[in-house]
Amino acid sequence: MRLAPELVLNAYRQGIFPMATSRDGPLVWLSPDPRAVLPLDGFHCPKRLRQTVGAGKFRVTTDLAFEGVIDGCARPETWISAEVREAYVGLHRLGHAHSIECWRGDRLAGGLYGVHIGGAFMAESKFHRDRDASKVALVSLVAHLGKIGVTLCDVQFVTPHLAKFGIVDIPRDEYIRRLAKSVNRPVDWGKPGSA
Repeated sequence: MRLAPELVLNAYRQGIFPMATSRDGPLVWLSPDPRAVLPLDGFHCPKRLRQTVGAGKFRVTTDLAFEGVIDGCARPETWISAEVREAYVGLHRLGHAHSIECWRGDRLAGGLYGVHIGGAFMAESKFHRDRDASKVALVSLVAHLGKIGVTLCDVQFVTPHLAKFGIVDIPRDEYIRRLAKSVNRPVDWGKPGSA
């Protein structure tokens, strides 16, 4: 069965997202309560990570290797099934899914991707092959979202790893209100290239 990108996009507008139960498992639709968001004005970047970013260890780009990023995120135990991958690649082609990539030379060292609708960005998954690459991608994402005027960054669930960056849980009703205000704002992601 094909998971149509337009169906996924409409679900995101309502605060719902798809996830496979395993790489080969069935698809489920989720709308967590509470919902984890990253307050863009309250992002906490630990000192060591600030030093890593400042050292220029990685070259950071956006939308130059979307399929490479989603494939990096699709580890054997992942929720990214072939059906889910195809839908997000379709969303990327439609201009609604984007990636932040970290490079060491010409090698993709890590990155993240998510869905962008107006003034909202829904982060989906991240990966790293080199230490700190996904964290540098997150720092770059936050800077990019602030630059283009995104007002809501959804990360779905709080994890111990994400909590140290200032992620907070909010009730689903509040998330839906914030989402409705954000998705209709005219916000352009920008062209592929340096982030």
